[in-house]
Amino acid sequence: MNAPMRRAPTHAHGLIIGKFYPPHAGHHLLIRAAADTCDRVTVLAMAASHETLPLNARLAWLRAEHADTPHVAITGCMDDVRIDHHDPAIWAQHVALMRAALTDTDAPPVTAVFSSEPYGLELARHFNARAVVLDTDRLLAPISATAVREDPVTHWDQLSEPARAGLAMRVVVVGAESSGTTTLSQALADYWRNQGDAHGMTRWVPEYGRAYTMRKWAAARARAQLRGEPTPQLGSLAWDSDEFIHIAQAQVRMEEQAAALGGPLLICDTDAFATAIWHERYLGETSLDVLNIAAHAMYAPRLYLLTDHADVPFEQDGIRDGESLRPWMTERFAQALASGGRIFLRLSGSHAERLQSAITSTRTLVKSGWNFAAPFR
Repeated sequence: MNAPMRRAPTHAHGLIIGKFYPPHAGHHLLIRAAADTCDRVTVLAMAASHETLPLNARLAWLRAEHADTPHVAITGCMDDVRIDHHDPAIWAQHVALMRAALTDTDAPPVTAVFSSEPYGLELARHFNARAVVLDTDRLLAPISATAVREDPVTHWDQLSEPARAGLAMRVVVVGAESSGTTTLSQALADYWRNQGDAHGMTRWVPEYGRAYTMRKWAAARARAQLRGEPTPQLGSLAWDSDEFIHIAQAQVRMEEQAAALGGPLLICDTDAFATAIWHERYLGETSLDVLNIAAHAMYAPRLYLLTDHADVPFEQDGIRDGESLRPWMTERFAQALASGGRIFLRLSGSHAERLQSAITSTRTLVKSGWNFAAPFR
């Protein structure tokens, strides 16, 4: 976030129109320039229905980035009218949509239109407002939405933290206990960090549930000692749904925080979906609340890597249930991933073989990119 400058407003209401497909440093520079010179600013994002980045995601990222400037209002509308800056009838249709969106915000009349495109002059004329056209030659912010769409990895540094969090591709490693999920996920994160450039920012998200379990067990052991009771075993701990809801929510928060600070790939040792499976394991039933958390809306692709328990000797580290549960957990993960339509790859063989498969699959994921549909021209 950037603290607002001390302003000397020169206009009552500034307007910025754009697709923000996706929002980038140039957009934010323009918004801040308007915020520093106007008493009120309205940012209107206009998305076409065929575009592959949802309007609500663009609005959320813009609002998060400019949350420190309360006089900046961010709203949006759908606009499926083709682009033709030389056709008065087309202009009239676009402007009608803009005016309708502004009416919904109960905003005062527009007195200035801010833009970094030449069409800003014509747009200002339609609102009988002053035109402010900044950085058309991209000297202050050498980036465009077209460049970001064509190569997000190269231009990752031009995206705000909220946009990075939304666009980062999530690679989630799941599996039964002692099936190598942590070892594999850490090795995969190390591989991508060693690739340099934006991938050098690759982050790894640990399993919150494991830390929670150790804390829960430590507290139970402490209480037992204080009461002069026998030390409780891990398997004797009682669990309830609220704990799994807490674990899922905490896992999502950790994931979002890491994605905002990381690179185009985020490597996760489990996620909220896996928490829902562990809820089944411990409580014998599905939790709709945990499943709803797992269904947390996210634009970026999510690839699951399922570590098969086969070929991995069981190691009891003191907090694992036992070897007998591993086959059931592996198959339950596979069934849930498949029935939920999630993209996943089942990994088997030695650690080296699994890691190579994981590298190959994530390389394919990165190569496929975000598949942004082209906007109207």
